[in-house]
Parts: sequence; C-alpha cells; structure tokens
Amino acid sequence: MKILKKRFPFKRFVLIGLIALLAFGCTQEKKRAAVKRYASITGLKAEKLSYYKKLHAEAWPAVLQKIKECHIQNYSIFLKEIAGEYYLFSYFEYTGTDFSSDMQRMAADAETQRWWKETDPCQNPLPEAKEKSAIWSDMTEVFHTD
Repeated sequence: MKILKKRFPFKRFVLIGLIALLAFGCTQEKKRAAVKRYASITGLKAEKLSYYKKLHAEAWPAVLQKIKECHIQNYSIFLKEIAGEYYLFSYFEYTGTDFSSDMQRMAADAETQRWWKETDPCQNPLPEAKEKSAIWSDMTEVFHTD
C-alpha cells in the first residue's frame, strides 16, 4: 500500500480535485440566457372565431419551427370575450440578441407569410395598431416575478 502511495501520490490529489470541482460546480447557479418578455393584444372577428381556433389547434409545423429558429419560446395566445367583443392576448419570451433581425427573418419566411394570410383576416386590430398598419398592439409590462 505504501508503495502505491509513493508511486502514485497524484491519484489522491486528482480525486480530491475532482470532488472539489463537482461540489463547486453543483453549488453555482446556472447562467440563464437573457429573456425579454413581449405581450400584445388585438381584436378577433366573431365570425372568424371557430376558424382561428382551428388554425391554431393544427398549427403548421414549418411556422412553429420558424418561431423557434427566431429565438421565441413560451409563445401563447389567449382569448377573452368582453362586452360581446373578442380579444386575443399574445405572450412570448425572446432569448436572442437581435430582435429586429429575427423578426425580419420571420417576416421574410414564405410559410409564415402564408400563415399570416390565413390569420390576419380573422383579427380586428385596435385603433393604435390600425394607425401603424399593424395587427397587434404592443403592451407594457408592469409586473413580473420569477
């Protein structure tokens, strides 16, 4: 046994070092990618309600893939009826570094353009969005907790 300790004293050192690295690594909080949250709202035409729901129940795989490629995660659209009018609330998290470029890339995608030709006529933009020739009105975050 003494011969092994004399011939290979570094084994203990390596083993202790590995244990220390593992222990240190496990206690360090993982760095999270910067996430920016986006929310927006638009109206939904009552006569298009069923069609809009059907489209999203069978969302096109190429469109979903493009969303991921453009660094969007946790994308959700919620529906609410208020005083006989329908509204859509959209929420997503962006993890990329150049939102403008990613949105341009998404807008240039042929399959996404075809998708929007189906969804846009279903929506009824709020006055603010209409003025900008847009469909969705951006919302301001006033509270968030992890």
